[in-house]
Amino acid sequence: MTGMIERLPGWPALPDLFGWVESGLPGVHAVRALHGIRVEEQLADGKYVLRAELPGIDPAEDVEITFAAGVLTLRAERSEETTEKHRTELRSGTFARSLRQPAGAKHDEATAEYKDGVLTITVPVPEAKKAGTRTIPVRHL
Repeated sequence: MTGMIERLPGWPALPDLFGWVESGLPGVHAVRALHGIRVEEQLADGKYVLRAELPGIDPAEDVEITFAAGVLTLRAERSEETTEKHRTELRSGTFARSLRQPAGAKHDEATAEYKDGVLTITVPVPEAKKAGTRTIPVRHL
């Protein structure tokens, strides 16, 4: 080998494969697709903070945040329309992400803010009491 990647005969190149995955299955035209949301989580100072990248959405209309059974679920929907001289293209998709919350998270006190394409959700979490280390002796019978 000379440092180049060789393809087996009949196998597509990786960029072609990635293009196929992004465009979907041939012959199937989905109106809505489910995508992931890039997030950053942090637990510090008695609060859980989730930052999610959601550029180009209207947070009042296109975002839903729910809590159930210790799981925060974030859903967002985006529609985009591009118009050229003789062509209009519509693209839409639903984005979703579910994340387990720390024990004791106070969901009824959660807040959410949207600025510059980033949604920040803050959930108060009581600090866990630190248990001391205890050594348990083993009895020999």
